[in-house]
Amino acid sequence: MADEIKTIAVLTSGGDAPGMNAAIRAVARTAIFRGLKVKGIKKGYNGLLNEDIIDMEPRHVSDIIQRGGTVLGTARCMEFTKLEYQQKGADICRKHGIDGIVVIGGDGSYRGAQALARLGINTVGVPGTIDLDIACTEYTIGFDTAVNTAMQAIDKVKDTSSSHERCSIIEVMGRHAGYIALWCGIANGAEDILLPEEYKYDEQEIINHIIESRKKGKTHHLIINAEGIGHSTSMARRIEAATGIETRATILGYMQRGGNPTAMDRYYASIMGAYAVDIMLQGKSNRVVGYRHGEFSDFDIEEALQMQKGIDAYQYEIAKVLTI
Repeated sequence: MADEIKTIAVLTSGGDAPGMNAAIRAVARTAIFRGLKVKGIKKGYNGLLNEDIIDMEPRHVSDIIQRGGTVLGTARCMEFTKLEYQQKGADICRKHGIDGIVVIGGDGSYRGAQALARLGINTVGVPGTIDLDIACTEYTIGFDTAVNTAMQAIDKVKDTSSSHERCSIIEVMGRHAGYIALWCGIANGAEDILLPEEYKYDEQEIINHIIESRKKGKTHHLIINAEGIGHSTSMARRIEAATGIETRATILGYMQRGGNPTAMDRYYASIMGAYAVDIMLQGKSNRVVGYRHGEFSDFDIEEALQMQKGIDAYQYEIAKVLTI
């Protein structure tokens, strides 16, 4: 199979994540160094279906490693969940001489890669998501930047919350995964951390905690709320009504997806991008790159999608211990 691969393409799909550009750069430069032709597919699977495909040379990926977002653009493509469009995508790959595609994104992106692999296009996925919710890997590109961006913003809100003796609810991203919330909750010294994996939807417990803390002389109260729980604004109104303490909600939103990637995101993205090219040249397809136990490795996409990932019980316990 490796002898058949002469041209590979790279695309970014789903939500953008800081470090995606480092991965694109690594894919392109590694492939070119190995003697392959490289094409970039713009706007994910939507760009594939629309044949928005460009040739890539080393100069196309110069000076992008420090940039947030993705130079190839990204989009969600519901059409690609249907077999007829998956077949169209495979046919377009063959039309453009594309033997394999490196897909940078999350679990939804891997389902598209899996479909292309079944239709004869070599595919390798690279985990690019700020949510850290890909079970086969301990690290996903963009998480470190996102959690540091959120941490810095929360520090600023905490300063003004302390000045006004408020309760602050700060909502961070993460869909159905609470990793950003957990990390920020510990790193920012939050009094309460609400995770979709653990939250029992008992607001009275939070209210009691706020009242008890105020009785002990604490002049502010910080609650980190995961996006998967949401409703931060209405929660703030209910807490203020119940406690009499001024309560404000701040939703950090898409700022967590942007900004210059950290050294960690640039490093992991670079190694993962290069690794994806090299395992494809070894004859592997329908794989996802991962990082576990200090080593880079790869997993079958189906196996990766079946894996479950929860919040580490000890880490969550310690998060609560540190609020006393």
